[in-house]
Amino acid sequence: MTLAVTWDQRFGDGKGSMNFHEFQARAEEIFEDIPADFKQGLEGIEVVRKTTTHPDLPEVYTLGECLSEFYPSEFGGPGEVMSRVVLYYGSFLALSRTHEDWDWEEELFETVTHEVRHHLEHLASEDALEEMDFAEDQNFARREGEGFEPLFFKAGKALGGGVYEVAGDVFIERPLGRGAEPGSPVEARWGDRSFTVRVPEDPGDIHFMRLADLEGDAEGEVYVVLVRRRGVGEWVLSLLGGRKVRVLESEAEVV
Repeated sequence: MTLAVTWDQRFGDGKGSMNFHEFQARAEEIFEDIPADFKQGLEGIEVVRKTTTHPDLPEVYTLGECLSEFYPSEFGGPGEVMSRVVLYYGSFLALSRTHEDWDWEEELFETVTHEVRHHLEHLASEDALEEMDFAEDQNFARREGEGFEPLFFKAGKALGGGVYEVAGDVFIERPLGRGAEPGSPVEARWGDRSFTVRVPEDPGDIHFMRLADLEGDAEGEVYVVLVRRRGVGEWVLSLLGGRKVRVLESEAEVV
């Protein structure tokens, strides 16, 4: 089941500010306009004045949540899923004060439909959207210089050929053989473009190489991610021995 609501259902451009009551009324309109087939098991939408931040990343505001309860069937296995969408007006207000191009209508529409998609994922027993949220959280942590899961991008949107997209950033995964020497070429491909980069002096175990030359072709930044090939036994021994995976980042030129 795919949730698709047209632009015409967004009720205008909505770039102006909204007070709490306007925000609440608009949220209810958007929710009501979603086809009934997509709201099976949804008890409704709730708007609160609260300002909420991410539990692990205090710089990131939480705009909304899909709160679900699962009721197993009497025969075992998945049963009924009941959810409600909660929006945090205070978080919207806080972000509007720090973003000059903040569009209340756009952000409200995206948040409502995003949380309804969470409910649909629960109904379908899928976790793709939760994986995308994980990938976006880890990418934000990486950008902020905090600790992150090195292969987080694999939970993003797969574009094919070892290429992934997370919040506008593109990650092109390339394996690095054990004998690869610094300066040796690595062939990569993204869409219709083929290009070459050079292995850095210290590739580490995982190396994010930012390609400024290609950033005009993406919403965000473009990286070739070199991942050193290691046998399963080596990875297990490293983990048991407490050895940390060396993750590095640098800028690189397209050859």
